[in-house]
Amino acid sequence: MDSVLIFLHKYPFLVSIVSFTIGLLFMPVVVDIAKKYNFVVSPNKRTSHQGEVPNVGGINIFISFFATVFLFSFNLLTELQFTLMGLFIILIVGFIDDLINIRVFWKLLGELIAGFFLIVISNIRLTSLHGFLGIYELPLAWSYLLSMFVFIVVVNAMNLIDGIDGLASGLGILYSLFFGLYFFLSGYKNLALINFAMIGSLVVFFAYNVFSNKRKIFMGDSGSLLLGYMFNVFIFSFCEMNAKGTVPENFQMTAAPAVAFTVLIIPLFDTLRVMVTRIKKGYSPFTADKNHVHHLLLALGLKHREVTFILMGISIVFIILAILIRNLSNGFVAIIILTICTLLTKLLWTLVDKKNASKNLSQEKTFTNQ
Repeated sequence: MDSVLIFLHKYPFLVSIVSFTIGLLFMPVVVDIAKKYNFVVSPNKRTSHQGEVPNVGGINIFISFFATVFLFSFNLLTELQFTLMGLFIILIVGFIDDLINIRVFWKLLGELIAGFFLIVISNIRLTSLHGFLGIYELPLAWSYLLSMFVFIVVVNAMNLIDGIDGLASGLGILYSLFFGLYFFLSGYKNLALINFAMIGSLVVFFAYNVFSNKRKIFMGDSGSLLLGYMFNVFIFSFCEMNAKGTVPENFQMTAAPAVAFTVLIIPLFDTLRVMVTRIKKGYSPFTADKNHVHHLLLALGLKHREVTFILMGISIVFIILAILIRNLSNGFVAIIILTICTLLTKLLWTLVDKKNASKNLSQEKTFTNQ
């Protein structure tokens, strides 16, 4: 077994095959159990699917991911027992929300408890601003507060972006690939292995969610919250190893926090934009609507798959851009990225307005002819 572990630490991407296989074996079982016990979601005014579809895909992601990590990094599990406790908590919160749609307060409370286990108990957190605003090392209290804020934002950003087939899982595959490759090249083999295990699990879900008809399944909050939790682990680890200079010089990133922000820019910027818009209109920032970026692209007449692959393509461009400008200052990188996102959003809204105007004009002509 030791020889297998040594081999996998040299080639951690092979772990994806294991988690993919486990996920492929368990997915039909999860789908059948979900249908048997009515763990499904019915069509409503905010959905476009037909018939009742299981919405507990996150359970299969967890099973295949956890089983793979258990097989090949058991020692890591014992070291991160409280991190796993937080993961279990957020998985349960998401699962309960999928079943009975719990109130925002209780959902947020569950996220805070999960974050407490990760940040305070496991001590996986942000300790530095990397020179942003002239600040480097953070006092303990501020470290906890900032880390918890980032945790809640990332978790809910992944939750909110999960609005169409394949989007959250597709983006998750890209993010895990970025962090997995970075950790591998930087010598953090266990973290790399965890990321590649996540990739295999997500690929199985992506295939069922996007391409399957009879066995279609949704991720649900159990999956999106789980992804948000794990990406916090990766982001905190990524920023900390750069802050402490524990990565090879060639892979050191001056603007590590801004790079992490850029990698996850689609869910993060979309969440920020949507919540600001809701507040400006006098609504609660947690009010459900159809103002997310994927909704706007759908309004242009694009299909779910087209929107998913377009946003994945845009995400790849941002990831490449993040790598190219990784050694600029955090503030400068943030300004560049936010400016680009604002311009792209303006362009998208212009296209949507033109589409709506053209549609209204066509309807007026039809009415006039009648």
